[in-house]
Parts: sequence; C-alpha cells; structure tokens
Amino acid sequence: MRLSVRISARYVHLIDKESRWPWLGVKNLDWLGMKYTRWHFYLAVLLAATTLLAQTPTPYVATSGLALPTVSPSADTDQNDSVLTIRKRVSEVNVLFTATDRHGKFVRDLNQRDFTILDDHKPPQAIVNFRREVDLPLELGVLVDTSGSVRGRFDFEQEATVSFLQSTVRPKFDRAFVMGFSSHSQVTQDFTDNVRLLETGVRSLRDGGGTALYDAIYRACHDKLIKDKSDHPVRRAIIVVSDGEDNQSEYTRAQAIEMAQRAEVMIYAISTDDSGLILRGDKALEQLADATGGRAFFPYKMKDIKNSFAAIQDELRSQYVVSYRPADFDADGRYRSIEITAVKKDLQVRARRGYYAPKQ
Repeated sequence: MRLSVRISARYVHLIDKESRWPWLGVKNLDWLGMKYTRWHFYLAVLLAATTLLAQTPTPYVATSGLALPTVSPSADTDQNDSVLTIRKRVSEVNVLFTATDRHGKFVRDLNQRDFTILDDHKPPQAIVNFRREVDLPLELGVLVDTSGSVRGRFDFEQEATVSFLQSTVRPKFDRAFVMGFSSHSQVTQDFTDNVRLLETGVRSLRDGGGTALYDAIYRACHDKLIKDKSDHPVRRAIIVVSDGEDNQSEYTRAQAIEMAQRAEVMIYAISTDDSGLILRGDKALEQLADATGGRAFFPYKMKDIKNSFAAIQDELRSQYVVSYRPADFDADGRYRSIEITAVKKDLQVRARRGYYAPKQ
C-alpha cells in the first residue's frame, strides 16, 4: 500500500500569484509578513507530511519485499508544476502449503487453528490472512531431461508431459513454458496458455548430451519465473522430468534451491529412473522438492509417470495460503526459516522451508 502526498507549485501561485519576483524565485506571503523561496515552502509541507505518515498505522499488503519510505519526483513533473511524492510501502510473507493424512490424501477442510507457524524460529507478530486456495492461476515451467541417459524412455516422457499440459493448463487463466535440458538448456516454447503450442514445444525436444539439471532450474527461476512475475497472485511451480543425475552444471544444487526460493517457486520432480534402486539422482530430486515445498515422485514403471503428473495436478489445486507479519523483521537480506506444522500429529505439512528477506 502506498500513502502519497502530492505538492503542486500551482498551490503556491494561488496563495499570492501577484507578488512574485521571477529573477529571485521568491514568493512574498504578505499575510504572514515573511518571504519564502518556493523550495522552502515545499520543505515545510514535506516535513509536516512525513510527521503525519509516521503517526498513521500502515496496513500490510502482499508484496515480495519491504520498502522503506522514499521521496521521489513524479514522472510528469515540469517546470511550472513541480510535484513531490512521499511513498511508504510495507510487506508481509505469503506461504502456500499442503496438508495430507497418513495415507497421503489431501486434507482440505482445515483452518488456521489447526496449524502452528514459526518464522525464523518465532511465532509471527500477526496472521493477516488464512484461506484455502483451489483456483489460483498457474505459472508453470516444464523442464524435461533430454540427456543421453534417458534415451530409452524419452518418447514416453514426452507423451506423459503433453498429457499433463493438456489436462492442466486452462486457456486465458494459466500459462506455462517448456524447457529441454542436457548439457545446455533451451526454451522450446515460451510462456503461453495455448496448449497446442506447448505440445509442439515438447515434441520438438531432441535427446542426447550430458545433464545440467541445476543450471536448468536456476535459469528457469531466474530468467522466467522472477523476471515474468505477475502483478496478481499466482501459483508458481516447476515440474522436472529427469533421473536427477547432474554431471555438467555450473551452478550447485544449493544455488538452484536458493534461486527457486527467491522466486517463490515449488519444484515437483518425477524421476525417470526405473532401476528400482534409490540412487544419487533420486536423493537430489527429493532435496530440491523438499526445500521448496514441492514433492518428488519415483514411479517404478514408465506407465506410472502419468499417475505422478495427475498427483501434481491434484496438489496444485489443493493448497492453503497463509499471510503473516513476521516478528523482529529486518530488511537485511538474510535467510529466514519457515516451519509450519499441524496440531494433529497424524497430518503432514509440506511448505517451502524459508525465504530471503529483502535488502534496504
């Protein structure tokens, strides 16, 4: 929310438009018996407005960072109508999360009293909003591993991905992009709500090469999901289809996770490893998902990949959102942990593990 005070030079002209000395830039306010320059007048009103703002309670609104009061000239300022604007904006933290029972089924009828929340190991100063979210617009990045290690399963992965997009992306409401990655990542279809274009983007992927999984996640978050942030609430997620065996990334797993957290992106991972063993790549996929509030799937058979996509679609429509004002908050840029737990011990909560505070 912004509180603004706009001070126009025309107001000064109305006070005493006949007693002005242009060569000195001075207004003679006869009724005060004093002489003031134009900017002295502005400064006096500016100080009074700042005092008023300091005494006015500021409501919290959903933004990504905390901004301190600033003074800036209006974009339409000219020499005859100088305008000063005072702005004050404050933020709150928004967290999407899911709750499941011991059988993994989503629990959709809970309320705020059913959860405890800690931000930086402390209860929030205030809960601003708590609600169930079933119909937020989706912004999805579909990242498909095209490296040589998935060659035998590549065609089936493409078909499963196309089926997911067809059943998930709603025209004029959701949007998605398609990225293939091996040694390098390539966007074959940019953000769109057109399912046919997304299908073409998936089918144009070609397999072969090494695996730079962490680079693909980092660039998808940095170049697309932060850069293209909408001005309305959306649910952002990345769906990764890969065996998780990274061998060529410049960025580390920790850096990929940090960028996803900064972009407020949940990572859902579907393992393409059908060996039946728990391999290093599976653990990497699980860590990526857990840190961002997403989920990792490990289908034992290729046909189960479609079931994994269906579970992701269900989860994206079965979430809660809590907005709160953190206690002892400083705009110092450091990482702050988030812990959301259910009061009932047989319920499991999945949420992102933290966020980075903005810098002043």
